[in-house]
Amino acid sequence: MITGIKGTRLRRAVAVAATSGALVATGALTAAPAQAVTAPSIVAKGGYLMNNANSSTLFGKNADTQLSTGSTTKIMTAKVVLAQPNLNLDSTVVIQKAYSDYVVRNNASLAHLIVGDKVTVRQLLYGLMLPSGCDAAYALADKFGSGSTRDARVKNFIGKMNTAAKNLGLTHTHFDSFDGIGNGNNYSTPRDLTKIASSAMKNSTFRTVVKTKSYTAKTKTKSGGTRTMAPWKNTNGLLGSYSGTIGVKTGSGPEAKYCLVFAATRNGKTVIGTVLASSSIAQREADAKKIMSYGFTKLG
Repeated sequence: MITGIKGTRLRRAVAVAATSGALVATGALTAAPAQAVTAPSIVAKGGYLMNNANSSTLFGKNADTQLSTGSTTKIMTAKVVLAQPNLNLDSTVVIQKAYSDYVVRNNASLAHLIVGDKVTVRQLLYGLMLPSGCDAAYALADKFGSGSTRDARVKNFIGKMNTAAKNLGLTHTHFDSFDGIGNGNNYSTPRDLTKIASSAMKNSTFRTVVKTKSYTAKTKTKSGGTRTMAPWKNTNGLLGSYSGTIGVKTGSGPEAKYCLVFAATRNGKTVIGTVLASSSIAQREADAKKIMSYGFTKLG
């Protein structure tokens, strides 16, 4: 027989153990809560991701810091073109020597458009968004800006880009070029660029263009013949390396470094985001993949 203080302590311990065993046996103990997913670390100076369904934030790093955007600027270029009233995507633009001179002078990315060729607006949009053609961007700005001179038309078009940004309620975005080759006053933020892309993705033509991996344009020559252009390859490597990717646009430059605006859909859920000023092409894609995978995990 167990007596005294030691006996009392022992009886209590046995009782506690028995009670605990009963609770485990009946499943009455509550399981420990699942550990929260840790937000990823990215190399890019700025990054942002949102749920495209309701614009809620899924990830942010310097989300409202103004940074150079490089050719991700062309998302707004395309958005302004596609917003034109009574737009005819099959209307043509005659390629001018000024467009060719511009890309040579700036050592810019190009769609290799041939002077004198007639190219449709639809084709120019592919040339703009896939190989990131600054010649295509110039042609579109010249076509859809208003004014009696080319300079006036281009200035007017850039004004339309800034008006579109204001209409989206963006306060940290400004464009001074139609292609991202700015004059020191071309900037946005990861959050603002994501909102621009989300708005552009509402247009079916835009969605079709930015998810296309390769496109071959057939243009009309000065003599009336047909020229089959070399295929334009999409510079967005995520289209072939991240399941569910549906866009959007790359960018780079001495100041912008390596940028990427991206979107993907999995299990009926779409995320859209931006990384600015990453360290390389491979790193901007790695940053984007980390952010998107994190976002999809949060959405469940």
